[in-house]
Amino acid sequence: MKKNMSHSGKPAAWAMRLRVFSAVCASLVLSCAAQAQAQTIYRIVGNDGRVTFSDKPPVAAEQATVVGAGGRAMSLEAALLPAELRQPVSKFPVTLYTMSNCDPCNSGRELLGRRGIPYSERTISTADDNEALQRISGSSSLPFLTIGSQQIKGFSESEWKQFLDAADYPKSSVLPATYRQPMATPLVVLQKAAPAAKPEDAPTARPAPEARQPGLNSPANPAGIRF
Repeated sequence: MKKNMSHSGKPAAWAMRLRVFSAVCASLVLSCAAQAQAQTIYRIVGNDGRVTFSDKPPVAAEQATVVGAGGRAMSLEAALLPAELRQPVSKFPVTLYTMSNCDPCNSGRELLGRRGIPYSERTISTADDNEALQRISGSSSLPFLTIGSQQIKGFSESEWKQFLDAADYPKSSVLPATYRQPMATPLVVLQKAAPAAKPEDAPTARPAPEARQPGLNSPANPAGIRF
């Protein structure tokens, strides 16, 4: 009787083991899929213009973008940011336009710094900068902030926070301690003209050979006498 009971209990034990094995396999499959989805793929453009894809970061001499989920590309700088910042930085990049001796500009920098918002800063210091700013914003009011295509003139902490929240930027900084804000650059970068060629560098014209007139220095007129 005990032998029959032991024999009859085997199918139930095997069924339990099969369910446990199936659950473990499913967990491993999901884990592998998640790792494959999270893997970073770099689109690398070499010095020769050749495009390749790799899971290894590019060397300094190469240019690269990062191919995310769904084949969407983002800048390498955005890909190196914490996950909470990658999407907003990629979709709604922030640019701050400032000038020296501008207290509202300083307040704007402090707000962006407290929230850990990566941004580009453009400075207005020349007539060309001011003209370019007016073409972009329609005025010369500073600070001037852009979040994606959204333009905000002047500094209002509540308004800036509202638009940053709508762009899904974190409310507090998640930047790593090693992060460094890029240096501010002029809005208009003037390129120096090529130096003019020096007079001595110009090719020297050779005098044309003097034309000989018929009859001069000929055998019949060896002295070259003119009449």
